[in-house]
Amino acid sequence: MLTHPLQDCSGGFPEYHFKGDMFDVIANRGGTLENGTKHFLDGNWDLVIAHPPCTFLAVSGARWYYHPDDKNLPTEQRRPHPKFPDRAKDREEAVQFFMDVSRIGVNKLAIENPVGIMSSRWRKPDQIIEPWMFGHEASKKTCLWLKNLPLLVPTNIVGKGEVLTFRNGNRMQKWTSDIFFSGVSPEERRKLRSKTFPGIADAMANQWGGKMAA
Repeated sequence: MLTHPLQDCSGGFPEYHFKGDMFDVIANRGGTLENGTKHFLDGNWDLVIAHPPCTFLAVSGARWYYHPDDKNLPTEQRRPHPKFPDRAKDREEAVQFFMDVSRIGVNKLAIENPVGIMSSRWRKPDQIIEPWMFGHEASKKTCLWLKNLPLLVPTNIVGKGEVLTFRNGNRMQKWTSDIFFSGVSPEERRKLRSKTFPGIADAMANQWGGKMAA
């Protein structure tokens, strides 16, 4: 199993990580790994599990799309958010990248993303999963668009996770709160919140991966 992250691998094993243009790696059936060695397949890729950047696609970021003073206006009359004037362009580029991923020529494909605009811009996901279905007491709806793959079967149903209520009435999942107040940088918080829960990763590997090469 090989991975292709946008960032340096954080869990070790650079000998399994490509870093570069994913479309080139797929088309060339390999390339240069993060440790500097080269690896190429004899045949075609069998399975790709893709995690396109969700910053501009997820519903959680919708509040940054329009000017806060225009919330009562029809959508077409709202101005861009003053802090993020290029949000519309960024979203269209993110949609295009997602669709490019959906068209890569592999036999089996899974695309993972939070609940967002791709359900309407493309199609509804084949499945929506949660960490609590795979042994983690946490809630985080995750959409899966699948090609030639079965639905993931939950492996360990547990509680949905503690929800904290703050004095101002806002509510937040405890696992998210723990990250937010951990004292790490905003960039590190984003990385931690976007990490795939190990139980979900194990289920994908075991149920979709078949016999894995060492």
